[in-house]
Amino acid sequence: MNLDVERIRQDFPILKRQVHNHPLVYLDNAATSQKPLAVLNSMNEFYTTINSNIHRGVHYLSDLATESYENARKTTKNFINARSDREIIFTSGTTASINLVAYSFGERYINEDDEIILSVMEHHSNIIPWQLMAERKKAVIRVIPVNDNGELVLEELEKLISKKTKIIAVTHISNTLGTVNPVSEIIKKAHSQGIPVLLDGAQAVQHGTVDVRELDCDFYVFSGHKIYGPTGIGVLYGKEELLSQLPPYQGGGDMIDNVTFAGSTFNVLPFKFEAGTTNFAGAVGMAAALDYFSNTGIDSIVSYENDLLKYVYEKLSRIDGLTLFGKSASRIPVFSFILDHIHPYDTGMVLDKLGIAVRTGTHCNQPLMDRFGLPGTVRASFCFYNTFAEADALIDGIMKVKQMFG
Repeated sequence: MNLDVERIRQDFPILKRQVHNHPLVYLDNAATSQKPLAVLNSMNEFYTTINSNIHRGVHYLSDLATESYENARKTTKNFINARSDREIIFTSGTTASINLVAYSFGERYINEDDEIILSVMEHHSNIIPWQLMAERKKAVIRVIPVNDNGELVLEELEKLISKKTKIIAVTHISNTLGTVNPVSEIIKKAHSQGIPVLLDGAQAVQHGTVDVRELDCDFYVFSGHKIYGPTGIGVLYGKEELLSQLPPYQGGGDMIDNVTFAGSTFNVLPFKFEAGTTNFAGAVGMAAALDYFSNTGIDSIVSYENDLLKYVYEKLSRIDGLTLFGKSASRIPVFSFILDHIHPYDTGMVLDKLGIAVRTGTHCNQPLMDRFGLPGTVRASFCFYNTFAEADALIDGIMKVKQMFG
């Protein structure tokens, strides 16, 4: 099935707007995606016809809100092919999900001198929580290096794994390089030594099919706002047998079973990890986004984005003085680059005046920038509502930057 991109773009109202008297060319999708009417309408309908707190009420609206929330959990479970609703924990996003695992897993399983393996290409959200836990527990962080093409050096991973390794946490797809990591191979290597694996899927779920059972990962995390849903909502998938063994991360309403000052007991999964009033409207909006993405046709989206990837990569590669970072054969249409003698911020500001939205800086990847000796890059990240004409606009904009700065 071919993707009707012009029709799809009609579903995203913001794509019609002008920026600095130019049509908006939105190429900052790795930071956050735009929202289709299906998502906006679902949340508007929820707030105007159903809104009530979940789980605690016996009245009609509370019942409807609870049903909508738990249906969102089912939608999410089906989307990533989890075994059970109990394996889907709603959080505020990828960062919160990783913090939850780092804290709870660390409390239960990490002791002094134990080791956690990360990679050089991790987002800060998959570094800092582990560092905080390691400092608290006097554990050690080990790091998988990256080669010049922006690929993990798996031979080094084998050397890093030891009897002290308690967990491996790596990104599924790099938010800066676009590299799709060989996560299935990593998981097999880890599981052969009895080591669980967490995958940061913040850049993966919106670019293809994610099947957590096929991957056999132990934890998988992602954010709603990256996959055309609202902000402030995300997912932690965890195997039920693992989640059931972890202590609660936060305390409060809904995660309790019985409370006394002599001691308290905690609720069953998934509620044990959902303290307080969750972003239930956000969960409904995210479920609408997952349905929209699925109904559009994931295979068609992947095929179209691959065509965009090849087109943009070839065009960028022809520009004199432009250096691209991330040359893996397995990647998504995310392009990080620098122009000789031109600061990334200057490039980004000029492109903005042309209506082209890109991101500049370290992209929360400072260790990766240090690996390549960079202060930062310009990042243009495409998705299925972007067009080849917008790709041409980016190329033309870069040429104008080069002309301006000589």
